[in-house]
Amino acid sequence: MKCPFCSHENTRVIDSRPAEDNNSIRRRRVCDECGKRFTTYEKIETIPLIVIKKDNNRETYDRGKLEAGVLRACHKRPVSAQQINALVDSVETEVFNLEEREISSQTIGEMVMNKLKDLDAVAYVRFASVYREFKDVNTFMDELKKFLN
Repeated sequence: MKCPFCSHENTRVIDSRPAEDNNSIRRRRVCDECGKRFTTYEKIETIPLIVIKKDNNRETYDRGKLEAGVLRACHKRPVSAQQINALVDSVETEVFNLEEREISSQTIGEMVMNKLKDLDAVAYVRFASVYREFKDVNTFMDELKKFLN
């Protein structure tokens, strides 16, 4: 690691610990030449995930969109922000564990619905109604019947 102060190429790690987010490592370094200290962060490099939408358009995966959809489904429901975060984390882990470069939005939607089903029935039906684009009451009732069985 090059020193940001004197550009010397030899630096040493004097302390290493997980960063606050637990997804990176914080390293405290000292330059062998000038003696100044600085901090670096080491994070796993991820391959960008591409989501294939229903209309076959492709866009990069955006956790914010996933969170927004779950938040809308859970609006005014007894579901805490911590539970929503845990659900999104769980779906995200499942998605990245597939180790695919592309994934369909349908696959992600099904994962979310399976987890919402266990979390809150109303949130599940709300999410399903948008995700499955219910056209009329019959399709809504069909989904409810599936859920009740």
